[in-house]
Amino acid sequence: MVQAADPYVKSVFALNGDPVQGNAIFQINCAGCHGLQADGRVGPSLQGVPKRKSRYGLIHQVISGETPPMPKFQPSAQEMADLLSYLESL
Repeated sequence: MVQAADPYVKSVFALNGDPVQGNAIFQINCAGCHGLQADGRVGPSLQGVPKRKSRYGLIHQVISGETPPMPKFQPSAQEMADLLSYLESL
């Protein structure tokens, strides 16, 4: 599991995410399975996902590749901060 001491996590949390950029990243990389409005298709709905998963849990979900068919995704720290910001805006 991703830990708070992980340098990647520290760098993500140190940044301010932009939900508009996060939406663009989501549309390109995630919407094919999670739906254009993050309301679910092949993958589950992500509406309200921050209420179900911590920021650590969300980062782990995105970067680990442990939940096939979701691919392992390696966004930059800024992209991850933007994606978290977008998910938190849903």
